Amino acid sequence: MDLDPKVPSGPIQDKWSKRKFELKLVNPANKRKYDIIVVGSGLAGASAAASLAELGYNVKCFCYQDSPRRAHSIAAQGGINAAKNYQNDGDSVWRLFFDTVKGGDFRSREASVYRLAEVSNSIIDQCVAQGVPFAREYGGLLDNRSFGGAQVSRTFYARGQTGQQLLLGAYSALAKQVGLGMVEMFTRAEMLDIVLVGGEARGIVVRDMVTGTISSHAAHAVVLATGGYSRVFFLSTNAMGCNVTAAWRAHRRGALFANPCFTQIHPTCIPTSGDYQSKLTLMSESLRNDGRIWVPAKTGETRPANDIPEGERDYYLERLYPSFGNLTPRDIASRRAKEVVDDGRGVGELKNGVYLDFRDAIQRLGKRVIEERYGNLFEMYERITGEDPYRVPMRIYPAPHYTMGGLWVDYNLESTTPGLFVLGEANFSDHGANRLGASALMQGLADGYFVIPYTIADYLVRVGPEKTDPADPAFGDTEREAKSRIAKLLGANGTRTVDSFHRELGQIVWDNCGMARSREGLENALREIPVLREKFWKEVMVPGSGEEFNQSLERAGRVADLMELAELMCRDALHREESAGGHFRVEHQTEEGEARRDDEGFAHVAAWEWAGPKAEHRLHKEPLEFEYVPLSQRSYK
Repeated sequence: MDLDPKVPSGPIQDKWSKRKFELKLVNPANKRKYDIIVVGSGLAGASAAASLAELGYNVKCFCYQDSPRRAHSIAAQGGINAAKNYQNDGDSVWRLFFDTVKGGDFRSREASVYRLAEVSNSIIDQCVAQGVPFAREYGGLLDNRSFGGAQVSRTFYARGQTGQQLLLGAYSALAKQVGLGMVEMFTRAEMLDIVLVGGEARGIVVRDMVTGTISSHAAHAVVLATGGYSRVFFLSTNAMGCNVTAAWRAHRRGALFANPCFTQIHPTCIPTSGDYQSKLTLMSESLRNDGRIWVPAKTGETRPANDIPEGERDYYLERLYPSFGNLTPRDIASRRAKEVVDDGRGVGELKNGVYLDFRDAIQRLGKRVIEERYGNLFEMYERITGEDPYRVPMRIYPAPHYTMGGLWVDYNLESTTPGLFVLGEANFSDHGANRLGASALMQGLADGYFVIPYTIADYLVRVGPEKTDPADPAFGDTEREAKSRIAKLLGANGTRTVDSFHRELGQIVWDNCGMARSREGLENALREIPVLREKFWKEVMVPGSGEEFNQSLERAGRVADLMELAELMCRDALHREESAGGHFRVEHQTEEGEARRDDEGFAHVAAWEWAGPKAEHRLHKEPLEFEYVPLSQRSYK
């Protein structure tokens, strides 16, 4: 398969302007002749649906939540990046571009990353115009703070609720279009499959999660904005409902899945407290601005944190990375936390965390300033742990968070399935092997507000305004396949719950394809996962029926897809004989324990093609070239 990224020629700073001029346009009077389906209503989905409807297209937007406001984007806490240089500290589009390529360990497409940096400033203007209440300095100007992987302050924020506030802004734009009749909103509707007519995406099959009714919807193009797949680990910072089903169904229909092993472990989460947990809680990376990370200098320490003298503390990030200190990128901070815990210096009752200490910041700035910056985060932490972080250090430990892998897309955000466009975390596009903090919100809104409205028009002009016939046999065939799959799940009549299988799968993936990976571990996982998947289809218990509200059935379908994804993740990790960003192969590291890339062998996107339920995926490669950010060993020392 020819993986053509369709990157425009010419200097990188001119590529996006050139592409926008090259793209064909739909004239305003003709836009109302076109129907577009948007699956997902988070930042990428809501902004795309609102923007496309504002242009005049007829949009149907689907989400499985009871309201678009409950999309997982709401959980993002710390901020959104933009190269405004309000702090006058040396930031620029070029520096944001450079930091993002370097932060991703040189495994992203330069042209896509530059465009992301280029449109970042417009995102802030758009959100301010919507009334998003960004934090402001005393004089009224928008404030910024720092995030890992950068030496400038470019992160705009709304205390620890940035994702929620940005989502409310996008939701307000979406709600306006719903009120005008330009967007038809479908809530509590889960996409089960994508419909291809003549090899092109022309609709979706959905299940009403309240009544169980399965129906098809036709359109000229389909936009997926359905988030990431960290729930494959079972325990993650993702909401319980997050899943891979929409993207995986598209993958099984022919869309290539790229870099599935590139998953991110977030360094600042509340440590696991027991086997009863079903998810983990994120503590914003923004806390690393003022909090200092440390562990006891000696193993077996039993004294409370405040009783350990300064000379007996190891501020290990500050010691190892003096230039960046506590603001090292997420992948590095996570691995170092694992190392000190594995070394026997973990803290807390289970010895499974490190300290994030605000003592010095409170003494320097005062409690009131810290409360203004992070108050809701401190309150959330105290409610969960029963510990007051103003008095004692927080306990944190890395946890699965974001996924850089996803469906492969070209520069136009179109997948290898014509007519299927993929936005935000659901695509692989901009972050390489590691995402810098505060860049997820940036990418989601860039794709939805400023990229897809241009690029989808070029496709629509090519296919023309003739409506897709819902009576086409492809719709009926796809519906029957979806119903058959549900019947198979309901008919298993096993004795094990869906969650028990999910938890076992998550443990296999975490142990063998988590923060540290090895050939032995990955080969072990590739033996265990198929056995577990076979057991799942024989032994799973899904009570109830498909004609009613049935959360066990919902979870069963999602876990079935995660089983298949998990195997591809491990196969991709085994194929990638290097360490890069969040993908850390223990066989490939420097003497100092840093990731060792193999640019000659693996400076490419690994895009996998579905070959059938009992066949191995086929690998396709998109070579990556670095003309503007020269390949070099990442260093944050």
